[in-house]
Amino acid sequence: MRESARDLLRQYDKKFPLKHAGEIYADTTDIVRIGYGDVIELAGLHYLVLRDEIERRFGVEDVKYWVKRCRCLETNQSKILKLVFHETFPQKFGDAEILCYRSEQKEARILDMVRGDARFMQGFSAPDAAGNLVRVLDVIRGKRLDLTVEDIDADHETYFHDHLPGLLRDWAGACRAIASLHSRDEKHGDIRRDHLWIDYKSGGYTWIDFDFTFDCVESPFGLDILGLGNSLVFLAGKADLTPGVIAETFGERALDSLCPQDFSLFFRNRLVNLRTIYPYVPQSLNNVLMHFSAASEVFYESVDELLGDLMPAVEDIDRA
Repeated sequence: MRESARDLLRQYDKKFPLKHAGEIYADTTDIVRIGYGDVIELAGLHYLVLRDEIERRFGVEDVKYWVKRCRCLETNQSKILKLVFHETFPQKFGDAEILCYRSEQKEARILDMVRGDARFMQGFSAPDAAGNLVRVLDVIRGKRLDLTVEDIDADHETYFHDHLPGLLRDWAGACRAIASLHSRDEKHGDIRRDHLWIDYKSGGYTWIDFDFTFDCVESPFGLDILGLGNSLVFLAGKADLTPGVIAETFGERALDSLCPQDFSLFFRNRLVNLRTIYPYVPQSLNNVLMHFSAASEVFYESVDELLGDLMPAVEDIDRA
């Protein structure tokens, strides 16, 4: 007779309310059906599902129903299980449009590649009974980079001089981690500031979520570098400086001197030309930022090229 979820919980987790015991899933194909109290059977272990993960961006909660927060019943360790979910969407890169898509094989491959490298999330992949490649991930005990920056209690000028140089030096290390992927002909695929976490204990920066990928022969790592640029603009500005934010902070007249070329190539409502509102931003740093503006005709082709311009600019902030 097949063991039930109730039987497993009686054996491994006597505190779990049995009225919420669900089913055991060896086949995870029906990702929406699997929820709280169910147990996922994978690679000889059993993972109790506690909830779907939630991604919070721009004040909106987005339920990632294919990503399950779990506890391994045999080891009592918290884990995140990413089930197979296929998705494609177009992404603008200047005037070009690139098709991005999820690939569980690509994420599994990178997990194997970066095992033991704390600059990247850790875990392993295993097929379920139906052959779906499930990724089992360690939980990062830390905080997102963007939330860390937003929580710094300082006006922009104080933040810029007292906090930003140290942040940028640490962030440069995270950039070099991405360069290490590129050197092995791999890409992150979904570089965003909320996909970079700071470990509570070590202070180390850790990248998460490698399942997006894209095909672009002309610029195979272009979207990764553009993602780094978007993060850099946020770090330098301590916020997304949209026209609404600028008007609220500096008054409507501050918008009069701005033009579309001062804004991002990727997000057309985010200011990149920070010297227009923060004159203490060194020209050297502003020049780096402007590579990611709608005005730019020259783009960084590698992470090393970006850092080659950025690090002297950090020294200029220290000297200011």
